[in-house]
Amino acid sequence: MEYIVFGIIAYLIGSIPFALLVGKIGYKIDIREHGSGNLGGTNTFRVLGIKAGLIVTLSDILKGTLAARIPAFFDADVNLLVIGIFAVVGHMYPLFAKFKGGKAVATSGGVILAVSPLVFLIMLATFFLVLYLSKYVSLSSMVTGIVTIGVSIFIQHVGLIIVTSILTAFVIYRHRSNIKRIIDGTEPKIKWM
Repeated sequence: MEYIVFGIIAYLIGSIPFALLVGKIGYKIDIREHGSGNLGGTNTFRVLGIKAGLIVTLSDILKGTLAARIPAFFDADVNLLVIGIFAVVGHMYPLFAKFKGGKAVATSGGVILAVSPLVFLIMLATFFLVLYLSKYVSLSSMVTGIVTIGVSIFIQHVGLIIVTSILTAFVIYRHRSNIKRIIDGTEPKIKWM
């Protein structure tokens, strides 16, 4: 029963579409009608700029962390990582945005942060290293997921191995069109690094 209750709460937290809110409240635009149309940090950076992109990315990370940590506040006997998965599902398929959300990257990171800040720091370092080398946000996101699985195996944390594998599968699935564009040479590269 606790898994159902906290899972629903996590899903609802994950469903908060910060990119949509920041776009409409701060810029009077619906970000779904601009750029890639994606409700995530990358599209926000491209369409609305650095300030909005940082706000959305940090908010998406923290909603994953909050959703995963809430059961701990109540001493609930549930696995925080499992509850965190519901937040990521909410981010991808948000109730408050017609079930069309982001690509699971930042919120997945937030879930990992809730349980292992060290692994989260390794994720950040990996992401920015791959981004520096490739200039592809999408590729950096997918490689980071794969590396995180490897780190989880190295530290022999069974829960992390399972959940990072699930979250990485989400990330890769949500980047299907990006993979095709990378292969075709049409995926946009960042220009600030």
